[in-house]
This record gives sequence, C-alpha cells and structure tokens, in this order.
Amino acid sequence: MIKLPQHPHHCELQTLKTQLGTSETGLSDQEATNRVKDFGLNEIPDPGKRPLWKIALKQFNNLMVYILFAAAFISYLTGHLVDVYVILGIILINAIIGFIQEYKAEDAVASLKNMLVPKCKVIRDGNLKTIDSKMLVPGDVIVVEEGDLIPADARVFLEKNARATEASLTGEAVPVEKKAKAVALESPLAERSNMLWKSTFLASGSARAWVTGTGLKTQIGEIASTLSGIKPQKTNFQRKTDKLAKQMAFIAIGSALILFVAAYFVRGGELSEVLLISIAALVSAIPEGLPAVLSIVLAIGSYRMSTKNAIIREFTATESLGSVSTIVTDKTGTLTQNTMTIRKIWPFGYDEIPVTGEGWDSVGKIQLKDEASYSVNQLLEIAAHCHQTSVTKKPNGAFQVTGDPTEAAFLVLANKGKRKKDLQVVEDNAFSSELKYRTTTVEKSGRLLRFFIGAPEAILARCTHCLESDGAIGMMEGTDKEGEIKAKLTSWSKESLRVLAMAYKELEKTDELDDALIFVGFAGMIDPPRPGVKEAVEACHRAGIRVIMATGDHADTALAIARKVGIALPGRDVVYTDSQLQQMGPMEFSNAVIEADVFSRLTPLMKLKIAEALQEHGHLVAMTGDGVNDAPALKQANIGVSMGIMGTDVARDASMMVLADDNFATIVHAIEQGRIVFNNARRTSFFLVTTNFAEILTLIITVSMGYPIPLTATQILWINLVTDGFCDKALAAEKGHGDELDAKPIRPSENILNSEILPFLIINASYMTALAVTAYTHYLPMGVEKARTVTFIVLAFCQLFNVFNMRNLRGSIFEIGFFSNKWINYALIVSVVIQVLIIEVPLFAQLFNFQPIKATEFLFWVAMSSFVLWIAELYKRLVMQRKTNRLGVN
Repeated sequence: MIKLPQHPHHCELQTLKTQLGTSETGLSDQEATNRVKDFGLNEIPDPGKRPLWKIALKQFNNLMVYILFAAAFISYLTGHLVDVYVILGIILINAIIGFIQEYKAEDAVASLKNMLVPKCKVIRDGNLKTIDSKMLVPGDVIVVEEGDLIPADARVFLEKNARATEASLTGEAVPVEKKAKAVALESPLAERSNMLWKSTFLASGSARAWVTGTGLKTQIGEIASTLSGIKPQKTNFQRKTDKLAKQMAFIAIGSALILFVAAYFVRGGELSEVLLISIAALVSAIPEGLPAVLSIVLAIGSYRMSTKNAIIREFTATESLGSVSTIVTDKTGTLTQNTMTIRKIWPFGYDEIPVTGEGWDSVGKIQLKDEASYSVNQLLEIAAHCHQTSVTKKPNGAFQVTGDPTEAAFLVLANKGKRKKDLQVVEDNAFSSELKYRTTTVEKSGRLLRFFIGAPEAILARCTHCLESDGAIGMMEGTDKEGEIKAKLTSWSKESLRVLAMAYKELEKTDELDDALIFVGFAGMIDPPRPGVKEAVEACHRAGIRVIMATGDHADTALAIARKVGIALPGRDVVYTDSQLQQMGPMEFSNAVIEADVFSRLTPLMKLKIAEALQEHGHLVAMTGDGVNDAPALKQANIGVSMGIMGTDVARDASMMVLADDNFATIVHAIEQGRIVFNNARRTSFFLVTTNFAEILTLIITVSMGYPIPLTATQILWINLVTDGFCDKALAAEKGHGDELDAKPIRPSENILNSEILPFLIINASYMTALAVTAYTHYLPMGVEKARTVTFIVLAFCQLFNVFNMRNLRGSIFEIGFFSNKWINYALIVSVVIQVLIIEVPLFAQLFNFQPIKATEFLFWVAMSSFVLWIAELYKRLVMQRKTNRLGVN
C-alpha cells in the first residue's frame, strides 16, 4: 500500500510519481480496484440526518420545561388536575413551535456529498475512460477540460493554458493559472498553482493531473472532518433562558418557604393546611406561559427577519443577533459582487471614459463626452470579439457566466457600447499563461485583423504603434506617448483597478508573429462592492459593532476594498496574511486579532482560529461567508451567516442564518431585529414576573395576617394564563422604537431580568400588592368569595394597565403612542370582556366561585388599578429628568 504524499505541491514531478506508484499513462484497472480497498471510495461519509424524534425531544430539553414538569407533578399530587392539563398544554405548544422552526435544518457535513462530481475522465491502462468519480484513487490520472468540475485533489503534470476558478474554496475571485512546476512548501492554498482542488472547476484550457487525495483526504474532506469535530454549543438565548428559569425557580421556592414560615411558625397554622397553601404558592409563582411566549417572541422576530431577506435556520439565534459585537466577513461575494466589472476605459488619444452599471447585467452605459472617436470604436470592437464567454440571466434573476469571468466583463462592456460579435472569427486562442494574453483573429471587409487582450506589460512589450482618436497610427517608441501610457497604467493601478491592455494587428496570413502591434487602450476593472455595503458598515460602527474582513484574496485587493467600504479605518489599515499569522506566538496572534481589521490569504483553519480568538476575548461573533472554505468558521461562530444566492450548500448548512439577497446590509437589519427580540423577551418576561410577584406577596402578607388565602389556585391560574396570556402575546409583537442601533451591543452576559429593571418590579408589584391586600381586607367581612372577587379584579386590571408600562421600559407610553401596537389594544379589549363575563355570567361565576359586584364598585377598583400606570409614568419622568439634568451639568 502506498503512502499519500504530505506536500504534493512541493514535490518534484518525478519524486511525486514514484511516491504515488503511477505514470503518465495512469494505473491499471486491477491496481485501481486494489487501491479502492486501501483508501476507500472518493466520497464524504454520510452521517445521516437527525431523526424527527431527536428534533422533537430537543424541544423538551431545557431547564424552564423541567420546572414546568415539576409544577405539573406537584399540582397532580395536590389534586389540581386543571392546573396539570393547562401546564402540560403550555409545554406542548412550546415544543410544537420550536419543532416547526427546526424541522428543515440539515446537517452541514451531509451536504458535502452533494458537491461530489458524479462522473470524471480518467486514464486507465493507457486509455481514456469515463468512470464514477467515487471510484477514483490516489495515483489515477484525471483529464479535465474547460468547464469541467474537478473530482479530486490532484497535482498537475501537463497543462495547456489551464486556469481554475477556486473562489468557493480559497476566496480567490480571479481564475488561477495552473502550472506543473513545484511551489514553495509554505505556499498558502490559494497560491498552490500546481494543484487542482475537488469541487472547483476549470475555467479555461485543459490539464492532466495525478490524484493526490480522495474522500476525507481532500481539502473539502478536511473541512468535513473539522465540521464534525465542532460540537454544537448552547446559543446565547438558551443560556439566558436557563438563567431566567433558575431565577424563576429561586423566586418560587423562596416565596413558598417564606409563606410556609409565616403561616406555620408565625401564625401557628395546621401543618397539612400550611403545606397545601405553600404548594399552591409555589405553583402560582411560576409563570407557566413564559416558555411559550418566549418561543412566540422568537418566531415573530424570525418572521420579521425573513421579510428583510434574513432566513433564520437556528430558532434561538434570533435573539443572539442583538448581542453581536463583531462581524467577521468574507470579501468575495459578500462585500463584493463576485463579478469583474469594467469601471473605466481609456482609448489612446481620448479622455478616460467612466462605465456605469454593476456586475453581469448589461444595464449601464459608456459615458462619452462627445461623439465616439475611432479609437473608442476600435476598443469596443475588440471587446465584442476577443472572448469566448456567454452571460445568461436565470429566471430567479441571477446571472450564469460560461467561461472566464474576466472575458465576460469585456462582453458586458461591448453590450453597454451596443457592439455585437458580428465579424467572422477565423481563429481564436485562449488566454496563455506564458504569453499573458489571448487573441482572436477576425475577417473585416476582406482584411484579417488579430485582436489582443492581456496583461499591460505583455501587450505593451509587443506594441510599436498606437491608434490615435482620429484613426491615425503613430509611433510609440521614443515619443511622449510611451510616457503617457505608462503614467495612465501607474495611476489606475494605484486605484486598485485590474488593468488590461487592448491592441490589434492587420495580418497577411494567420501564422504571423504577435509583434508590431498597434496599441488601442486600457480597460480598468474591479470586483465592485455591493450596493449599500459602505452604509451598512457605517451603521455597524454606530451600533458599536466591529467589522473584520477575513478573505482568501490578495492583501492589496483586500485592503483596497476594505478602505472603499469603510472597514479599514485610518490608523487601523494594517493587513495580516495567513503566513504572517502562522509565525506568531499565542500572545502576538491574540494582539493581531484585536488590532487588525483586515486579514488576507487565509486558510479555513486560520479563519477558525480567528473566530475562536475573538470569542476568547469575550466577543459574540457573527461570521459571514459563501464558500466551502468558510464552513468551519461559520459553524464555530456564535452566529454563522451564509449567502443564499452565491453561497454553497456547505456554507448555508453550517450557518444559523442565510441572507436570501446576499446583501451585507441585510445583516444590519437582522441585528436590529435581534435587539428588538431581546427587548421583547425582556418585556414579556418582566410583565409575567410582575404579576406572579404581586400574587405571591399578596398571599404571604394576607396569610401572615391570619386571613384565608385570598385567591384560589384556579383563580391564580386564570390570571397567569388567560389575563396575562393575551397581553404577553401582544407584547411579543412590539415593534422597534427606532433607537435600537443607537446603543452598544447587548452584553452576552446581560440577563433578561437584571438589576436595571428592579425598581420597576418593586414599584409595580408593591402597588399591586398594596391595592389587592386593601381590597381583600375591606371586603372580607362581607364574605371570602366577594373578597376574592374584588382581589381578582384588582390584580387582573393592574396587570392590564401594566402592559402599557412594559411597552417601553425607559420612556413614556405617550412618546410611542397608545395605539402604535394594535395587538395590545385588541388584547386589552378581549381581556376586559372576558373578565366581565366570568364575573357576571352565573355559570362562569359559579365555576370560579365569584360573586357579582355593583358597577360602581367595579369601576372604582378599575380606576384604582390604573394608578399602576400613572405611578410608573411618574417614575420614568423623574428618572429621565434626572438623567437629562446630569447630562446638562457635564
């Protein structure tokens, strides 16, 4: 059995051939069969999808649900069967919501199988054959031509003008020239020009290569192994709800113990009676509807994000977006359009000409100041003919490019100039990596013309003349024209434009040498930033979010784009490459991650290490990307964000969020919604806790005073699930108030319930408790049922008025408007009608042990309950005024 070479890109061809036990004529069928037994099939092992029962079981695996199950069990032991059914129903509803959200989630590693090339061309026994790619083995000779997907990692030993498009793996936007010559051992992935990588494709030319890795031993296979080794962690929201559940459990158990001590040791009640009262208090202190309403908050946030083209794959990631403090983004296809767009042309003897329009869409124009000159027309004619590409628009609006993207840019340029490929093509030669240009020979009016497009240094070295704007042909050498051309080239290069030269020659016959060319002009192109990206980056900075570019592209290109979109700010425009980072020690690496915002030529492993380093510094990281190379970092990040149009299946499946429009700006909208989701989770949680806290305080105080329990278990459950139930769902639909991105990111450690809102809890709950105890003791001489009726009215309506307080925990309800959330108003109307019905309709009144009261009494206690709103408004006004005065002094 042979051993796979560790560094095939660094080996000399003869050495590699010996190590692989192969030749230029390939393996025999028998040898290939034997090697399949040794190395296995050329495929990624399929771990299978999660069974539905595991997805369903996951919905019950959290602390809050455990507490509810305990409450249901206690209710069953004490004979409160209605409570049992209601609590179990709440648990089931919560599980159904979560199950639906996660049902479509797929395993990231499994999708790698879909990227395998089903068929490939191979030389076996000296003959060219087509076989299933899964049967490839190390040592096989594969044959790839223009447009072919590459079926395995392989070392090139023979090529003809071969260039491969590797953006999905390396992030390199421009096709890479392939040569057989060995490269340096430390060469990063994107610079191993003698290697072909599985699941990339050949953009032009042809090549023969020895297979050096199959299955998990390929670059994609290593990514699959890395993905499977990254264990899923709890999301930020799951950790917060676990903390909330512990807080609820602490409050419930603590309240029940206080009540037990007060009733048994202070009042000297019967042990059996005191135990029943304490257990009832324990159950009442748990907000049974909280898990369901939190799921609804997430579901509403997820839906709102989807309307803004952000598709949430991991349910609980919706809230975590609000805590994102760092976005690590790829460049190609994420910040840029992954297209080569010609931005300006310069026909010699004419001014620079801007070209409008973006990407592969031919909508745009060449902005001529006056009538087109002869040199302009000649340049456009060359652009129209000197390529072998096509650009087609798909039904979904995306563009399909066949051939070299650089050549496609000239096709789009010609379309904008209204030039068609209408001349007869006599000969066409693809781009030569040795010559560094491509040619097309055409027949025009009985003349043979050869058009040239290529690297400026290669074209200009062959040019002896230049075409003037009036059609005259002048000498270049020894004139100012040569200096003018070089100055223009230098100027455009400083603008980070990729410059290509265009020239032509009239032929007597097609086999003439490519010399004595006539220079026509330059075209400057760039992979342009996506529209709105710069504004999105600025919005991130205003919101306290750091944006980092981590790309596989060249350092100069990365820095140029980073400056254009505002990522590389003055004083922070340093760039680190993968090789530089690898040479750093742990402390130096950590400092580099903190001080730099641009990283280039990165391997998948280095992107993963950067994400881990940021997390170690306490950052909650969102990682964006579209290629296979991004998948490990997407999975490691707290929020993996992939592209829906340009992205690969692997990237999408490793992510928590998919951008349906591939627009970086969509992330900003999603973060804004994430902050709204957190605020709504806080509002609904606090709303429910306030009621439960007031209830338990009312129980403790009245029982300590020696009175009968002021509310039955059924009455408490009604307030918790029905009175609160309509309003908390309406609070879950609260929209943002427009200031979400004006604050710093929500700290990952910030709890849903924290000390900042403790004054609210004390003020609201104290007033509700005081009013309830007053009403209860006032009516108790008239009968416990009537006293409980009025106490129920007080607590229920206090909470209905309290919903207005919860809509804005810092500002006044008058600032956002009473009617800006229609669902709140609907919920209040329904709740009021139901409260009146259960008290006034005899059947319901008997079921709940209520007694009718006079209309005047009802209105009086409703009016008194409204003071929970006015007191809170006064508190907000005083606190806000104090903050305003403090700011004025400073």
